[in-house]
Amino acid sequence: MRYLIMAAIALPLLVGGCAGPEHLQLRDGYTVDHSWVSPSHNSRVRHLVLHYTDIDEAGSLEVLTGPHVSAHYVLPLPARHYRGEPLVYQLVDEERRAWHAGASAWKERTNLNDTSIGIEIVNSGWAPYPKAQIEALIALSRDIIARHNIHPTNVVAHSDIAPTRKIDPGPHFPWRQLYEAGIGVWPDTDAIARWQARFTHQPPSLTNLQQALKAWGYPLEATSTLDRETRAVLRAFQMRFRPVDYRGEPDIETAATLWALLERYQPQALERLE
Repeated sequence: MRYLIMAAIALPLLVGGCAGPEHLQLRDGYTVDHSWVSPSHNSRVRHLVLHYTDIDEAGSLEVLTGPHVSAHYVLPLPARHYRGEPLVYQLVDEERRAWHAGASAWKERTNLNDTSIGIEIVNSGWAPYPKAQIEALIALSRDIIARHNIHPTNVVAHSDIAPTRKIDPGPHFPWRQLYEAGIGVWPDTDAIARWQARFTHQPPSLTNLQQALKAWGYPLEATSTLDRETRAVLRAFQMRFRPVDYRGEPDIETAATLWALLERYQPQALERLE
């Protein structure tokens, strides 16, 4: 009986070993069995960060494959094609941590290299982005967002997460076009008009504006003074949502746009401000 029991235990092991060698991975000094897979996990990726390179394609690839900085993807200019589809360069596997964000913060997180995928767009940022390049970016971004379940409010500019250091992807970047393609966020026009009418009679204080910018995600403390950090954050916000004027000065239109965004995407944060 003892031998029968041992044979009964050994049989499934032998069958499993014969049927599933693809589950075994030989490594240096040990073997890994992949036959048991836990469902208790998710993607490390929480953010999609968009940049411009500010140099040409050859220079961008040289810098981004060097020892100091990197990105997961690079979009060439002009957009290249392979078999009719736009070609993008992948420099770093998405599961690896690329060095593109630097000192950064958004909402409750810091050091966004740990939780983001970075896309570098070969562009100076001071001229319109070509249609073909944006079409390639839309296809790539949709794919990344779907696979990693990235929230719309976490599709950000480098200038959003590092406003005192960076301005990319710049005032000519077509954020609204991306939103219309299902990427990122955009405020409701009627809500902006409603908040603008309200603020014409009673504008928010600078402290309240700083609190709202922090609630939206920017790394900013309410100091009640129009300091360097506040101007930088206002500039980043305006470049993204009101690029006709991004001097970093507080105004009613900027406040109305911010409140409209909070109303649409983070109503709980808006309630705490009122």
